[in-house]
Amino acid sequence: MTSSESTATPPSPTGGSPPSTAEDLRLALRAATLYYVDRLTQADVAARLGVSRPTAGRLLTRARTQGLVRIEVQVPTHLREALCSDEERALEERFGLVEAVIVADSVGHAAAADGYRTFSGMGRAAASLVARRIREGDTLGFTWGPETVAIAKGLPSGVARCASVVQLDGSVSGINYQTGVEYVLGTCAEKLQANPIRLPVPLYADPSTAASMRSDSVISRALEVGRTADMMLFGAGAVSTWTTLFEGSFLDTDMLSDLVDLDAVGEVGGRFFRIDGTEVRSELDERAMSVPLEDIRACEGSILITGGATKYQAALGALRGGLAKMLVCDIGCARWLLSR
Repeated sequence: MTSSESTATPPSPTGGSPPSTAEDLRLALRAATLYYVDRLTQADVAARLGVSRPTAGRLLTRARTQGLVRIEVQVPTHLREALCSDEERALEERFGLVEAVIVADSVGHAAAADGYRTFSGMGRAAASLVARRIREGDTLGFTWGPETVAIAKGLPSGVARCASVVQLDGSVSGINYQTGVEYVLGTCAEKLQANPIRLPVPLYADPSTAASMRSDSVISRALEVGRTADMMLFGAGAVSTWTTLFEGSFLDTDMLSDLVDLDAVGEVGGRFFRIDGTEVRSELDERAMSVPLEDIRACEGSILITGGATKYQAALGALRGGLAKMLVCDIGCARWLLSR
């Protein structure tokens, strides 16, 4: 029988098909040895073998696909407690994250009481993530809280730049409560050489007042910039009397009781959700002066920083709701999330 298949010439070592002769394998093995063992560049490999650089790349690919090369990534025993690569990969796969960063030290049960110092390690890790991923033309948004204060403190100066830094939720309170908004806004804007954009409103207002404020040109512009921010930094607050919302008198016990009845476990920017990630619809939605959860969910650069047993359920709800594309947490939180 004659056909184009039966009379075809065997593929050459520089083609796109797998190698089929001993010479093909020998050349692929030689390229792999020069590249992986002798540490030559692809250009040097090409010169040594007398082939083009693209051909050298194809030979290296063949060496891997034919099983001539086995690449292993191994964490040294003495670094396994500090590097949590297995857990990071597992979190990325479980929740569809772009990147997960785990800090080896666990926050414990006092995550809220100690302020930003509790999150200092995670703040430095998150700041490094921001500096690596932010771009000059980007807008960086943040919700207030000890987590974002820790990020601002850990952010290096002069390493990265962006266009604007914007506040994503209102912070004005009826009591003398320090939300850290001015510090985060000013520090991030200075270190990133960016334009600061304030949202000079309370977190909650009467529905009619909130509607009026949203129509104000300055406030509406800030909200719109926040809604379309390229990167968003936020923590996930729990539904409890020891959270920043309660401490700052943004919520009272009756409101918290109503939220518990609605199965709320966490909030971002004063907007609440359940442990399965679904949003809690209540009268607070009309009153909230913050970026809606749907806009955080749509942000490709959203980063959740969290830790401490008291915030585990809030973190799980936020991840199940797709609010975060990236996660920075402590090892205790990571293991709890993976056990669910």
